[in-house]
Amino acid sequence: MTTITDALDGANTLEQLYPLLQSINLWPGWNKPEPSLYPEPYKTFVPAHWSYADAKTALHAAGRLINTELAERRNLILYNPIPGNTYPTVRTLVAAYQALLPGERARWHRHSPNALRLILDAEPGIYTMVEGKRLPMRPNDVLLTPNWSWHGHGNDGKSIAMWLDFLDIPFVTLIEPMFFEPYPDKENDDVPDTLDSPNVFPWVETEKRLAEAAPDPSGRFGRIVQLGDPAMKTIALNMMALDPGRETAPYRTTAHNIYAVVRGHGSSTIDGERFAWRRGDVFCAPGWRPHTHKATDDAVLFRVSDEPVQAAFDFLRVAS
Repeated sequence: MTTITDALDGANTLEQLYPLLQSINLWPGWNKPEPSLYPEPYKTFVPAHWSYADAKTALHAAGRLINTELAERRNLILYNPIPGNTYPTVRTLVAAYQALLPGERARWHRHSPNALRLILDAEPGIYTMVEGKRLPMRPNDVLLTPNWSWHGHGNDGKSIAMWLDFLDIPFVTLIEPMFFEPYPDKENDDVPDTLDSPNVFPWVETEKRLAEAAPDPSGRFGRIVQLGDPAMKTIALNMMALDPGRETAPYRTTAHNIYAVVRGHGSSTIDGERFAWRRGDVFCAPGWRPHTHKATDDAVLFRVSDEPVQAAFDFLRVAS
């Protein structure tokens, strides 16, 4: 009986060797279909733009057709339009528009991924519960739900609430420590609203910080402030105020970036492709895609990136 050892000893050509290697789960490193090392990052994910006007119409339609009993969350994923992709917005992050109708509750749960929200449209009575604290959702506020925090949402108001979610699920999926758990006991949302929490960045405070900020000396970000230091271990958050008519300097980084428009109108050019934007829109500049921004009025962009992950391992680079 011929053994694999005998077969390998008898291989006289590479054509004979390759199938034998595969039969024992080995691959010849000199004959890879694609190199494992290359001189600079591949540009796999593409620049893309999503319209809030379109998303609002779609969320209203979803509100007629699906409730929070049928879906853990009523959200619309902003997936990057590359072949075969249906989930990540950029390699490590995903964004989604979410809506909650008057009187609805989104039940409590917790999970390994970190999550945060930029509030778009919300009237008094909209809130997020995070670890037992009821945090009001007000337009342009940023709320965090750090990994493994119990959280849920409620709408005691009279109109639909809409916001943007950002999560590091693609990163967690890649390295695989994913856990999810529904809340096992009776939920209690009947507590007073509070801002006494490290998980909320009120817009009134952020706007004041932006007004006091000096222009970024590199010219890439207008006037910029960071939320948190960073806000989460895997996600950095920045607010950027852009002066009308002034284009920012080109910015190319290994970090993956998702931008949401907090205020104003303008356009961004990402790797040569121009995208016009307005409040509530989202666009992405994946890693190593040079990009610039130009506002037509007093605009503010919210930047979400994976800088903390890349910095932690000394992978973060910015082109000079």
